[in-house]
Formats: sequence, structure tokens, C-alpha cells
Amino acid sequence: MANQTIPRRSGPTRQMLVSKGWAQGVALVMIFSFFVMGFLAYRTYTASMPQPDKVVTESGETLFTGAEITEGQRLFQARGLMEYGSIVGHGAYLGQDFTAEYLRHATDFTRQAFTDAQVQDPRERTVQEWRTNRYDAATGTLTFTDVQADAYRAQIAYYTDFFGEDSTKHGLIPNVVSDPAEVKDLTSFFAWTAWAAAAERPGFDYSYTNNWPMEPRVDNGPTADMLVWSGLSLIVLIGGTGIMFAVYGRWSRRIGWHSEEAPTISFRQPGEVGLTLAQRATAWFFLVIALLFLIQTVVGAAAEHYRADILSFFGFDLAQLLPFNLARTWHLQLSLFWTAAAFLAAGIFLTPMISGREPKGQSKLAYALLGALAVVVFGSLAAEALSIHGVSWATGPIFEQQWEYLDLPRVFQGLLTLGMFIWIIMIYRGIRARLRTESKGNMPWLFFFSALTIPAFYAVGLLATTESHLSVAEFWRFWVVHLWVEDFLELFTTVMVAYIFVMLGVVRERIALGIIFMDVILYSMGGVIGTMHHLYFSGTPVEHMALGAFFSAAEVIPLTFLTVEAWAFMQLGARQESKSSKPFPHRWAVMFLVAVGFWNFVGAGVFGFLINLPIVSYYEIGTALTANHGHAAMMGVYGMLAVGLAMFALRYLIPPDKWPEKWAKVSFWSLNIGLAWMVFATLLPLGVLQLYYSVGTGYYEARTLGYITNPNNALLEWGRLPGDVIFIVGGVLPFLYITWLGVRYFRHGKTVEELPQDVLFVELEPAGRERK
Repeated sequence: MANQTIPRRSGPTRQMLVSKGWAQGVALVMIFSFFVMGFLAYRTYTASMPQPDKVVTESGETLFTGAEITEGQRLFQARGLMEYGSIVGHGAYLGQDFTAEYLRHATDFTRQAFTDAQVQDPRERTVQEWRTNRYDAATGTLTFTDVQADAYRAQIAYYTDFFGEDSTKHGLIPNVVSDPAEVKDLTSFFAWTAWAAAAERPGFDYSYTNNWPMEPRVDNGPTADMLVWSGLSLIVLIGGTGIMFAVYGRWSRRIGWHSEEAPTISFRQPGEVGLTLAQRATAWFFLVIALLFLIQTVVGAAAEHYRADILSFFGFDLAQLLPFNLARTWHLQLSLFWTAAAFLAAGIFLTPMISGREPKGQSKLAYALLGALAVVVFGSLAAEALSIHGVSWATGPIFEQQWEYLDLPRVFQGLLTLGMFIWIIMIYRGIRARLRTESKGNMPWLFFFSALTIPAFYAVGLLATTESHLSVAEFWRFWVVHLWVEDFLELFTTVMVAYIFVMLGVVRERIALGIIFMDVILYSMGGVIGTMHHLYFSGTPVEHMALGAFFSAAEVIPLTFLTVEAWAFMQLGARQESKSSKPFPHRWAVMFLVAVGFWNFVGAGVFGFLINLPIVSYYEIGTALTANHGHAAMMGVYGMLAVGLAMFALRYLIPPDKWPEKWAKVSFWSLNIGLAWMVFATLLPLGVLQLYYSVGTGYYEARTLGYITNPNNALLEWGRLPGDVIFIVGGVLPFLYITWLGVRYFRHGKTVEELPQDVLFVELEPAGRERK
């Protein structure tokens, strides 16, 4: 006989279900990691490549000022040029790296000048000219030699022609930057980074950028630190993986996803579960999410086409309206918008299941949040388009886009942060009664704390402004790109998935808590400090490379553990289904979560580690291998997770007799096959070929438009087309149809204000009893 519904707890606080040692372990890891990050922040501000107050010639003439460098940096972002090419290796992958290009052109000019002057050894003189550091820290003045000054003027002429091109042959709008003063500002920005890439850091025999880029004209080559820390990273990976397997072999019955202690249950079927008004409101979130997902894939396909045929989109000059940098900006921003919105919607959906009740007005707040998100999404996309097209009045913090990944203009970035804090208020008011009865180490509090990290660590990106020093901005923006995405979104993900399985009755809360604490420790041990692997060549001191390489290698270890545990995870529902009289209702949601584990290991683990070794990154940064890692990790992990969470919620929003099982299956397989096609048939081989060319011929050559669009590469790019069609038509459109069904039937079924404790299952027999 089924047990009676147990009322929610009230009164004394429930004790922590696992040992306090878990919480102490998390605290120690976090304190150590953020202490180190604090030290690295201090070093970033005090020991990064210096930005001079002015740059003068040997005769004292001012060539350009620090203010012009900053203005060039602002313009570089406002015109979306960081979504076209890159600076110090960071940015987009179609256009050139402007640091490497300026350095090559200027050193070629220098060598030719010395050759014309009949200098005995022009090559050696060129090396000496560029590696000698003439920056005076006391006065903030950088001196260019006469030849370097002439090279600077020559580059102004070159970039005047390049950015003033009255055609779309580069994938940019015509006359993207035509004002002479603006061209001078841009050139000054490029010149400063190129100087830092060649001039030796005081007291060392390598440049401010650790001798990046590889450029024989100034004797830039791999440093000893690069080789040593690459080797030590391999030791960390191999040794750490061995220790992990030893620990797992010894205590595998006590850690990981196992359900031996779970009771015999019967799953409540979707039609039997009542939903609150706010839960029903999430149907509109999921429809908007699916629409954004569709738009993202379409503009992504348009951006990809530039690499296959830069001159024409099937006979249409697309760059007049949607240049590459605008297509990539939208593609990148939408990928963050729709996945983050899915996490917000999932949080709203799970909150009343955790608390057992819903406060009044929660659904109105949900709709208000959805409206606010729509304003931020579509307002920022429109502002970015105006900024990239150079509309004269579209300036300032409302319109001008910023650093790559944080592209949305400053005002919209602040509004998005505010919206996420409003979401936190919704979560808190929804579960505060439950929080009062729980230890801060139990799952309701972990759910709240992990949710709180989402707006908190996204807000850190506000420290990276258009006026920030380049190295400082890179430091803070990668707190968002890496730390926010790969550590704290991963934490919130783990808590949500664990909570879902607790609510389904397939694991006990104590087991789920152990999983959460263990994942936090394993991810954070490498993930926090490992953020610094993005800053190897950004003008920061060498300790960023040392610590970033060492700890980022440890990030692969928990991903290996999760892969080992994937089979047990996949069997959770199946084990209980074999004991239940009713079917497990979430097969495809779980399949998407299993796909997350696969892509986490392949995309974030294997492909991420491949490019994180300093010696590999030295030749690879800004190539197709970076895109390979980004697509496999972002879509494979957070995209699949977002769709999986949506499938979980939609299973209850859509009436059982209307649930499209076939289309859920088609969507799952098409998304995964399409992504695998994209990665293994196109991006990975393109990246390997580009890396080979970079090592064998030169980094500058491997980043030129001529190499990227050569016939062999174009053939590989065209080969991606079938995978894209499978992904969009077979994967995204069925998902959109399922979300439309969610909206169509979102009022169907019983609406409640309170939910039972075991909302998604009925316990038939307690754990430990044999079934009769």
C-alpha cells in the first residue's frame, strides 16, 4: 500500500545529512583558490605590459598618446572588430590577428629600411631594434626609433586602405572605418600591442606577451616556462587521473550515482502532477528559448558560410546587411542568452517543488522577468547592429558593444545583471520558508547558494570596461567566459540535476549531497585558478601561465570521473522503472543529460586540454581548434543541458496524450549527430591543418584570410552543410514544436498552490525491505 503524503517540515532545523567534512573541504578549496586569484589580480594590475602616456620619436615628436590607444581599443570593440579578427590572440577567427599583422608588417618595413641603408646585418639589426625596451616607467613615455616611427606611419596608410575598402570582400561592411583620426587610433592600439609582443620584459629575455606571437623576425619563439609548464601539466593530468581511479576503485560503493539505498517507488505520471501558476508561466520561457536557439543557429550558419565563400551568400551580398562580425556577435550572444534563460526557467520551475508552495504574485514576477529578458535580448541585438554599421548617433553605453563574449552594450549588461538578481529574489521568496527549517549544508540551501553565484559572477564582467587596460579587461572578462560558465554554471547544473533525481525518488538526498560536494571540490580545484590559461599571452606576468597551465590540467580529472559514472547515471531511472508499476516519464530528458556527460568529456575535457597546454596554445590560439573546443563544450554541455531541462519541465506542461515522444527522440539524435558532424568532420580537421600550418610556416600566415579561405579549407567548410541541416531541421525545429505544444496546453491540468512532499513519486516500500 502506498504511504500517505508526508507534510513539509516545520519547526526545528533539520541537521546536515552528510559529514561537515564535505563543507569544510569546499571551504578550503574556495579560500585557497580565490586567495590565489586575488594575488593574480594584484599582479595583473601591477606587472602587466605598460600602457604608455605617450609614444614619441627619438627627436621628441609625439606619435600617439595613451588616450589614443584607449580610444582605438574602444573603436575596435564598437565596430565589432573583435568579432572579426583578434588582438593578442583573443577574438574571432575569420580575420587576421591585428597584433601579429602589425608586428609582421612593421618588422618587414624595418628590415627593408636597414637593407636600403646597407646595414651589414639587416636581420640582426631588426631584432635588436624591436626587442630593445625603450619604455621609461618614471615618465610613462615610450620611445620609438625613427625606423619604428616610419613603420607606424606606413601602417596608418595600410589600415586606411584596409578599413576604407569600398567593398565587402573582407566580410565587413564597406568603409567600416573611414575617418582618418579613427584609423590612427586603431593603428595606435595595434602598434602598442605589437610593441609589447616584441620588447623584452625588464629583467627577462622574453617579451611582455611571453614571446607571442611566434615571429622569427624578432626572434620570438617558445620560452623555457612554456615548455616546462606544459610538461608539468601532463604530469598533473596523468597523476591526478591515476589517483582518481584509485580512490574510485576503493570507495566506488560510497561515491557517485548509485541507487541501492533508494526505496521502491511508483512514478507519478505527468497528468497526475499539479503545477503552480509560475511553473505554467515557464512554458513561455521555453518557447522564447527555442526561438532564440533557432535564430542563433541560422545566424551561425550565415557566419560559417563566410569561411566557405566570403564573397557571396548563394549569389547575394550578405555582408551589406549582415557582415561576418555582426553575424558572429549575434550567434555568440544568443548562445549565452538562450542557455542562461533555460537555467532561469528551470530554477523557477523547480522552486515550488522544493518548497512545497508558491508565494502569491510569483507568476506575475515570472512574466515580468520574461519581458525584461526580451527587452535586454532584442534591445542589445539591435544596438550591436547599429554600432557595427557605424550609425553616427549610435554611440555611448546604450549602443556600443564591448569585449568578445561580453558584447552587449554596457547598459544592457547592467540590466541583464539586474534581471538575474531579480530572479534570485524570486527563488528566495519561493523557498525561504523551507530554508528556515534546513541546515545550510542541505540541498535547499545549496540550490539557493548555487543560484546566487550566477548573477554574482556574471556581474564581475562589469569590471571589464572599454577604457580598462587590455590585460586587466582580459583578466576580468575571463572570469565570466571561464569561471562563470565552466565552474559556477556547472555547480548550479549539478545541484539542479541532483535535485531532479531526488524529487523523482531514484536517489536519496544524502547520496545526491555527496555528489554535489564532491563535484564542487573536483571542479573548483582546477577550474578557478585554471581560468588563467586564457591569459598566457595577454601581457600578464609569467605566473599566470604557470598557475593557469598547472591547474587547468586538473580540470580534466572530474570530467573523466563523470564519464566513468555516466553508465550508473543513465541507469538511475531504468532501475527504478523495473520496480515500478508505471513507466519512467523522463527518458529523453535523461538522454540529454547523458549527452552532457559525453560532450563534457570530449568538448571541455579532451578538446579543452588539447589547446590549454602552453606550447600548443602558443601556435594554436585564435585558430579553428579554439572554435572546435568552444562549439563542443558550449553546445554539447550547456546547450544539451538547457534542452534537457526544458524537456523535463515540458513533460509536465504538455498533457500525456499530446506528448510527442517521436519528436523528442528525433530532436535528441539530430542535435547530437549534427554537433558531432560539425566537430569531427569540419572544425577538428580544419583546426589540425591550421595548427600544422602555424607551426610549419608561421602564425601570421596561418591567420591570413588567404589561408583560411583557400580551396582545401573551403571544401571542408562546405562539408559541414549536411550536419548543419540535420542539426537545424532535425534538432532545433522539433524542439521548437515541442515548446509550442507547451504554450498551447500550458493551462491544461490541475493548477495548485501547494505541492506534496514526494511530488513526483509515491513510495511503495522503504529502502532495505525486500519486495513481496
